[in-house]
Amino acid sequence: MKNTQELMEKIVENIERVIIGKRRVVELAVISLLSQGHLLIEDVPGVGKTMLARSLALSIGSSFGRIQFTPDMLPSDVTGVSVYSQATQNFEFRPGPIMADIVLADEINRATPKTQSALLEAMQERQVTVDGITHPLPKLFMVLATQNPIEYEGTFRLPEAQLDRFLMRIKLDYPSLNDEINVLKNQLLRHPIENLSAVVSAEEILQAQDVIRRTHVEGSIYSYIVELVRKTRQHDDTYLGSSPRGSLGLLRASQANAVLQGRDYVIPDDVKALVTPVLGHRIILAPGAHLRDMDELKIMEELLDRVIVPGGSYDSKKRS
Repeated sequence: MKNTQELMEKIVENIERVIIGKRRVVELAVISLLSQGHLLIEDVPGVGKTMLARSLALSIGSSFGRIQFTPDMLPSDVTGVSVYSQATQNFEFRPGPIMADIVLADEINRATPKTQSALLEAMQERQVTVDGITHPLPKLFMVLATQNPIEYEGTFRLPEAQLDRFLMRIKLDYPSLNDEINVLKNQLLRHPIENLSAVVSAEEILQAQDVIRRTHVEGSIYSYIVELVRKTRQHDDTYLGSSPRGSLGLLRASQANAVLQGRDYVIPDDVKALVTPVLGHRIILAPGAHLRDMDELKIMEELLDRVIVPGGSYDSKKRS
């Protein structure tokens, strides 16, 4: 477990050479990777969404694919296409940019629903089907999608089925005064990403994912997670609550957060720290919620206040 914590911190510190002053955001990206989940980054242009994805790929020495979504993009532009070869007299599969370890789906809400749906199978089944033939994706496959929440013209809202397949939704936000000054200094001569190199291997990431799956979870923690998710379905200001996929995502992310904090067991604080990024995008607000000045963040805060936190001394449960 200690080795896995050191591995996670090593990746975080390496990415922080590029993404300055956003440690918790970087930690959430690493947690998503080691939880085998996908990440939706929702923020205005120019705050480092693309750099975060590239830095993560470089830090683990993995392949990187970028898809710049536009309204005229076709599903085959994402998954790949079969092309007839004169030399072999057969159709040959030309893989699309989705066939990479870390895939940046830039401005995903600019693609049509038909093209967006091409990601559904890839994100859930970790495979793509082209002309009836299934092609497996890399073991480390992870989608980091970005969208601008301000612009609505020429965009297509992500359907609930696709939003549910993202483990987390996060925001980078603008840097603080000192952090923005440091950004200018760091990029005075060249961009720091040019000097970024791998600090862990793909094999080490796969081993860390296995360690996280084995992180101890008490029975009361299972109940706490399920109760939080059930409350999203019962809240007066939600039209639709989180699915059981949200429960599974919250469990796995809590295990990864526990390991990052140096523990081999999950405590309620791990769950509470991840409720908003894991569940916030999985609920649909009721029609009158905005009139009552309610949003996803306020609903998550209310749920944390309403659901009883499991008691007991978790420190005594630490295992060697």
